Amino acid sequence: MKQRLTLGLMVAVLAACATPPAPTPEATAPAPVESAPSAAKSPEFKNSTLKYLAKRNLKPQPTRPLNVRSRCSHKDAIGTVTRLNLLVKEADVKAFDVQVSMKGHGACRFNANDFKQDAKLPQVLLRHKTQSDCTVRMWEQGKEVTIAFNSCPQACDGQAFQYLWPVIVDAKTGRCH
Repeated sequence: MKQRLTLGLMVAVLAACATPPAPTPEATAPAPVESAPSAAKSPEFKNSTLKYLAKRNLKPQPTRPLNVRSRCSHKDAIGTVTRLNLLVKEADVKAFDVQVSMKGHGACRFNANDFKQDAKLPQVLLRHKTQSDCTVRMWEQGKEVTIAFNSCPQACDGQAFQYLWPVIVDAKTGRCH
């Protein structure tokens, strides 16, 4: 029994040391490329996400002036309270006042008086008057309008900005979440 085990171990060691035969030049030569018209070919994607998206019938979001009105209040399941007063007509911000209170983390406040509007299309862009890196962007995505805050920790108590998510508004009803 012991001899068989020793013999089997030696065979395994020798087999591991063996090198495979060298490939023939025919096996390493690239396959001939078919010369089909490039217009008929679908684009080749290396990324699996892009391959998935190529198979879907996606249409670009239209670029049009943003129009939304909302006066809402919302409390989510973890206790975050959002209060919003927003009026945007033809991508011109007429009223903008947001307060988001995050339970246990503090609150963030944004008011139109602290911002100047830098862009209307493709997104509404508000830039803080004294803190130029603080911006608020608004855009339409399907039936909803997203209000996102970027680099604005000074508008919040303590570390509350780290917990701040975008505010989503239903463009037709004005409800927010």
